[in-house]
Amino acid sequence: MGAVTRTPLIAGNWKMNLDHLQAVALVQKLHWTLKDAKHDADSVEVAVFPPFTDVRTVQTLLDADKIPFALGAQDLSAHDSGAYTGEVSGAFLAKLDCRYVIVGHSERREYHAESDEVVASKVQAALRHGLVPVICVGETAEDLETHGASAVPVAQLTAALAGVSAGTEIVVAYEPVWAIGSGQAATPEQAQDVCAKLRDVVVQAIGGDAADRTRILYGGSVKSGNIAGFMRQPDVDGALVGGASLVVDEFAAIIRYQKHVGV
Repeated sequence: MGAVTRTPLIAGNWKMNLDHLQAVALVQKLHWTLKDAKHDADSVEVAVFPPFTDVRTVQTLLDADKIPFALGAQDLSAHDSGAYTGEVSGAFLAKLDCRYVIVGHSERREYHAESDEVVASKVQAALRHGLVPVICVGETAEDLETHGASAVPVAQLTAALAGVSAGTEIVVAYEPVWAIGSGQAATPEQAQDVCAKLRDVVVQAIGGDAADRTRILYGGSVKSGNIAGFMRQPDVDGALVGGASLVVDEFAAIIRYQKHVGV
């Protein structure tokens, strides 16, 4: 592998923050900040994942102002339609021009008891509607102590890719749960070790060519001060950014990581 150049992806997961007006303000300011810095939009793909109530408003803004950000959703239903109060179908997200959808985020696994089987069903739902699933995997501090750094993420990704066709476009996000919100990220070398093993899983599941194109993101206390170290790793192709994506100058600095790595 390595023959294919993977465009880095920096994704902002806003979680349950920002109403639709606040989301508009953030997107506009982020766009202006990157333009003022003469950021090359083709060098790094930027994606934003607002709350469901903001998606339509953000989609309209991106389209009207021709802002070069991809739009994503934070979750979707395993079901396409029906009596599932409170759930959101992938069909609806596709109609709103969402390109990506997060599946299996650690908070969904923890707070909503989403099993590997549920995550796998959501991956299939995303693919049915032409959405690219951002499949989140990661280990807790207890997992880390009991099984080591890669065993749980590898098992989660293996389950999530069951039944996925060869060559399918996916994104994988490695979230060391023990690092999220702690201010203490994994080291770049730790991230590389796990991400390399995750790419091996993708090879086995959907083939070497697809694995070479698959972007694997790091997500866990990502900041402008540590992003360059992660992006130097051969199997880290971007970042899933949480709290730092809510601060425009900080998120813009993360997106512009290339100024620190000499790319």
